[in-house]
Amino acid sequence: MQCNGCSVAAIKFEIKLEGEKNLSALQIVIDHLERREIEVINKGNKLQMDEIGAREFLDFCSDLLDVDQVVFRINQEAWQPLKGMSQVFATEWIDDVIQHERLTCHYQPIVDADESIFAYEMLARFKNEDGSMIYPNEIFPAAKTRGRLYALDRVCRMTAVKYAAVLKGEKAFINFIPTSIYSPEFCLRSTISLSEQLGVNPKSLVFEVVETERVDDIDHLKKILTYYREKGFDYALDDVGEGYSTIELLADLKPKYMKLDMQYVQNVAEDAEKQKVAEKFLDKALEIGSIPLAEGIETREDFDWLKQRGYQLFQGYYFGKPAASPLYEKHLEV
Repeated sequence: MQCNGCSVAAIKFEIKLEGEKNLSALQIVIDHLERREIEVINKGNKLQMDEIGAREFLDFCSDLLDVDQVVFRINQEAWQPLKGMSQVFATEWIDDVIQHERLTCHYQPIVDADESIFAYEMLARFKNEDGSMIYPNEIFPAAKTRGRLYALDRVCRMTAVKYAAVLKGEKAFINFIPTSIYSPEFCLRSTISLSEQLGVNPKSLVFEVVETERVDDIDHLKKILTYYREKGFDYALDDVGEGYSTIELLADLKPKYMKLDMQYVQNVAEDAEKQKVAEKFLDKALEIGSIPLAEGIETREDFDWLKQRGYQLFQGYYFGKPAASPLYEKHLEV
């Protein structure tokens, strides 16, 4: 059984027409599409078709229908206004990136209080066919628009595991988006299998929940994290700030590592409000037995302040920018 959405399969469009004008024109629309030899499934006021059909529908119906009363969805996701359909077509390029795995990983060091390298975060870097860079703030919104977030997250995880194998036992933090995983037993099976195939020790991989504060389904997140824990992997909560306010919830999630969001790290040595957040975060992490990690450090002053307060791990440009090769030195030159 394959996880839904993990492959770049053909997109299925479902279009729903409402209002007297649109319903009276429904048969005209169907007849037109069939004349164009486009397969259409009609269920009441809903039409199902492939992407070629959806493009033809949009071209043909812009003037014929009251578009404000037409909605569509792809792959059984949420309904959205018809005007958003053109954006789905415009992001077709994401399919090529995923299918041809046009990505690599860069390594960013995570250090301990002595500034010795403790681990690396694996950061995906994407490229077009011509070799030009695609930035994360372009690719992830595009994947979401086109319904490819699941497939993109999977190829990122698999690529990160491959690059982690180079570290020969050094810890690697690998990002994943919990909302992109339907069922951990199926969606994560290939990731687990690859790590076994490459001889990567489960304890050397730390799966990092990104967009921590945007997770609405806590029970689903707990199910994923439990699966990782049962397979021998550690996990971290990323970008934790003032959210996740209760100790009970954090203790229930049982993260091995908790990352303080960089917005509370940068200039923390001088900002009293950020200091309050950083100290509250530290107290929570220590209370539940989680290792506190401050990310986004760019100055010695912030590093010293956080270290003196009791933070144990640190990450940021001050210690090293993401690089195509890992730093094998056990101590960074300052």
